[in-house]
Amino acid sequence: MGSTSAENSNNGSAGVGRRDLIKRSAALGLISVPTMSFLSACASSGGDDSGDKAKAGKKTAKNPLAVNDTAQMEFVLFDGGFGKEYAEDAVKIYETNFPKAKVKFSATQKIQSTLQPRFNQGTPPDLIDNSGAEQMDMGVLVGKSQLADLTPLLDAPSYDDPNKKVRDTLRPGIVEMGQFDGDPVWIMYYAYTVYGVWYSQKALDSLDEQYPETWDQMLAVCEKAKKKGMAGWTYAGKYPYYLPFSLYPMIAKVGGVEVLDAIDNLEPNAWKNPAVKACFDAYYELYKKGYVLKGTPGLDHIQSQTAWAQGKALFIPNGSWVENESANVIPKDFDLAVSAPTGIDSSDKMPFGTIWASGGEPFIVPAKAKNTAGGMEQLRIMLSEASSKNFTSKVKSLTAYNGGTDGITLTPGLKSGVAALEKAGDNVVNPRLQDWYVQLQKEQIGVAGLGEMMAGRLTPAEAIKKIQGYADAAAKDSSIKHYKHQ
Repeated sequence: MGSTSAENSNNGSAGVGRRDLIKRSAALGLISVPTMSFLSACASSGGDDSGDKAKAGKKTAKNPLAVNDTAQMEFVLFDGGFGKEYAEDAVKIYETNFPKAKVKFSATQKIQSTLQPRFNQGTPPDLIDNSGAEQMDMGVLVGKSQLADLTPLLDAPSYDDPNKKVRDTLRPGIVEMGQFDGDPVWIMYYAYTVYGVWYSQKALDSLDEQYPETWDQMLAVCEKAKKKGMAGWTYAGKYPYYLPFSLYPMIAKVGGVEVLDAIDNLEPNAWKNPAVKACFDAYYELYKKGYVLKGTPGLDHIQSQTAWAQGKALFIPNGSWVENESANVIPKDFDLAVSAPTGIDSSDKMPFGTIWASGGEPFIVPAKAKNTAGGMEQLRIMLSEASSKNFTSKVKSLTAYNGGTDGITLTPGLKSGVAALEKAGDNVVNPRLQDWYVQLQKEQIGVAGLGEMMAGRLTPAEAIKKIQGYADAAAKDSSIKHYKHQ
């Protein structure tokens, strides 16, 4: 997204201009057609295995994964909101450790169209940051045995402390996120993203208001903002699957985490839960009362973030990459902050502070890569304290490494994100639809369901019926590998 699960940018205008020229239906085609071709392309489990894998190197204390020190290692990064400098810095460490090895590093926004042919030919790179608008479908990759199990990396000594395994240095939930069924770990989520409602504390102070904890309070704050010429909300209208960043944890807050689990599990009538209806009704009320920035359905993520940073709207649902992605438009005195979503009222099942936080920026090592050990070693380097601190300092986001903030002056958004995590305590939710069923989450629930509802073209009841239909179809589709919370 955004980085990771969302639509990411190039921190500039090239991609934005391209998107602006594409009408909604065409954009859907661009997203859905490659997805389907990837599904069919992977059906054969891709290409031939030419047997030219790098031979194992010598296993030592400094080389626990037995990397061949003369083999090339190829690393393809998604060029999004986090940029590429953090990865380039980690590559330099790899090159220092293995001076005879050539590293081929590249960054692109077109992950799927660039790499799909190589998966089909059986010649994928050794390490991929599988993110952005053209993210390859994780469920398909796992289901078609395209990925290497990262357990050897997790069980290897950590880069900083040989007495600690890599898995013991990670934030809670990171290992589990990379699992689909059973013990193997297919994905290493490198960033640690706090999702929620982002806003300017300065703007909120100017209204003499605090962040609203109930929906009546939210509507009152939006009304106050409207009277001062500011919309209450905006969002990435062209990519409305950003809305769940605050909507999904709100559903959990209102109805309990089991409601989200049922949705993830594609259970019959999961979307017809009263908590879902209450939250859809609440969001629709923002539209009905005119609290959404005019023109929002036509804005992409960069345009909506820019309008919000310019003070045209108070709240925006987003992930913690927004601080870096919008750094060039957020004023210095903005006082960026994030909050867990507003609930309905005191009858909600979970307390205020319930938030969605999880791994982001999914890194994978293809099963047919020539140098899988090299790909995993590059990840081991990135999961060191030094690389983690470098990432956090440069891109204003936490990593999967459990720590790495000591001695760093936290930026306003990052400081607010850490505070939100502390407030949440154990009340952190982690919806899995975006990992398990990419097309369902992005195109169907996001664009065809929530996007249409928030543009006023569907009522909440119609949106729920439509989304439940999509979920039921996915549940019955035998070509899709299905996953469930264990």
